[in-house]
Amino acid sequence: MTSLLVNTSALTALQSLRMTQQALQQTQTEVSTGLAINSAADNASSWSIAQTMQSDQNVYSTLSSNLSESNSLLNVAVASVNSAITVMNSIKAAIAQAEQPGADLNQIGTSLSQLGQQLSSIVNSSDFNGVNLLNGTQGATLSMTASYTDGYTLSTTQASTIGTISLTVQSLTNSTAPGGGTFTGATPTGSGILQNAQSAGATAATDFTQISSTDVQSGNVANTLANADEAINALTSYASQLGATQARVQSQNNFIQSLNSALTTGVSSLVDADMNQVSTRLQALQTQQQLGIQSLSIANQNAQLILKLFQ
Repeated sequence: MTSLLVNTSALTALQSLRMTQQALQQTQTEVSTGLAINSAADNASSWSIAQTMQSDQNVYSTLSSNLSESNSLLNVAVASVNSAITVMNSIKAAIAQAEQPGADLNQIGTSLSQLGQQLSSIVNSSDFNGVNLLNGTQGATLSMTASYTDGYTLSTTQASTIGTISLTVQSLTNSTAPGGGTFTGATPTGSGILQNAQSAGATAATDFTQISSTDVQSGNVANTLANADEAINALTSYASQLGATQARVQSQNNFIQSLNSALTTGVSSLVDADMNQVSTRLQALQTQQQLGIQSLSIANQNAQLILKLFQ
């Protein structure tokens, strides 16, 4: 039956064309954004998982930056301690020279005084981003952010946690007075490795940052030499501790970067569009659109054929 009021063929063609245009619009969005899932409306489950993974990605990126900064801080400390060991070896050699009969103790004392000032300079310049691990200002422990545990699970949500790598800080000198103030006048002997070195067999400690000819006078050389060995041993031990911590930080940073790369790949597999497939589908939909328009045009012309029945 042919009706003037309802063109069934045209309605069918129009509905088909409308669906084709909707699919074409979705495909064009995928082409322009590169995403198969742009919002929860596209696929609520995959979109939700991708959002959680992207949130973790941001945390891991921050952790990696923090670990890189911690590595730089430790690198400065290691270099400074190694420099202090080199200076202490020079001090030890100068002390041994003082035992030589006829040695010029005043000249040796002048050399020792310069080396002591060099130790203080090394410690005070070992600053990275406002943190100095050698001058006693940092405190007993340095905690560096290193890991992240997401509290999200499929069954429940718990508190997320941040893990740390801890370093027991040892001061080479103490540059601050009790209460956090600064010393005025001559800095008193502190408790740092270089300021209060005393071996088991020595009768008194030596402050190598203020070493002078007095420390190599007759009767003091043996004490000073033994204390130099004690200071070098302590510096070597601290350098090893710093190096081991630095290696752990570097290893953790490599691991965090691997996790971040895995999350990047995971998010991509969930929401990214397969451009080979999308381009093929785009061409097919464009062809369907053209055929739909032509089909609708033919359906609309059917009503005009009725006029020929009255001619």
